Amino acid sequence: MENVCPKCGLNKEICVCRQISKEKQKIDIRCVERRYGKKMTLVEFSDNKGIDLKELAKKLKTVLACGGTMKDGIIELQGDHVQKVKFELEKLGFSV
Repeated sequence: MENVCPKCGLNKEICVCRQISKEKQKIDIRCVERRYGKKMTLVEFSDNKGIDLKELAKKLKTVLACGGTMKDGIIELQGDHVQKVKFELEKLGFSV
């Protein structure tokens, strides 16, 4: 029973639950200015239950070569990366 998805009942190899949850996400990407004029890109998901945000934050930080963290369900990236984050999320299967 380890190979069966608890949500749809299909084998985990052919399960489409993650892909569906990625496509249904409403993603808010914005750039804010913090202390001393530093810019911060915030990525917020409408429903983050089907997504491993720590892993996603790690991938984005690696690809964008920047620092960042994940707090309260929001991914924070150092610098202004709005367009790059949008492009990378589309490559990962999200509809932005």
